[in-house]
Amino acid sequence: MSGDPRAERTRDRLRRALLEECTERPLAEVSVAGLVRRAGLGRATFYLHYPDLDALAVDACAEVVRDAVDALHAWRGRPDPAAPPPALTSFFARIAPHAPLYRTLLREGGGGPLGDLLHRELRERSRRERELVGAPAPELIASAVAAAFTGVLADWLHDSVAGTPEEIASAVWSLLFTLHGTPLH
Repeated sequence: MSGDPRAERTRDRLRRALLEECTERPLAEVSVAGLVRRAGLGRATFYLHYPDLDALAVDACAEVVRDAVDALHAWRGRPDPAAPPPALTSFFARIAPHAPLYRTLLREGGGGPLGDLLHRELRERSRRERELVGAPAPELIASAVAAAFTGVLADWLHDSVAGTPEEIASAVWSLLFTLHGTPLH
């Protein structure tokens, strides 16, 4: 079904309906009945595409994972340690309004279904990029980068780390720049 445009349109309607529902109430208070009513679909259609609301929520929020990975790698040439890529600042600004939903899927410290997905995808992208340039310890640094970013993002969403999107982007960039520049023997 993944190549079927009709199925993708249906999943898109369900994702949009969930994001709209979650602007009005926490995910725990969203019902499948209310969601499908908002999407203009039947309950059986929902279950053809998702086993439960959590699976839909992870799918609806998976774009944030791609955005995060891309934002961290949105520079070319020699990066400036003092200036995060504009895409990174933009990323934090875009997710701030949806913090309650992301907090449901990304627990403090970076766990949860969204945190696990973000960690895996970021670790793989960082590892590949380090290997391409011949940087030392690609697995170790990629793991540290993924853990640091995912943990800080989660803690910021849970208000354990303070800062505006601009401040947190700058702090994260500095932290990750340091990790990438750490000499390993």
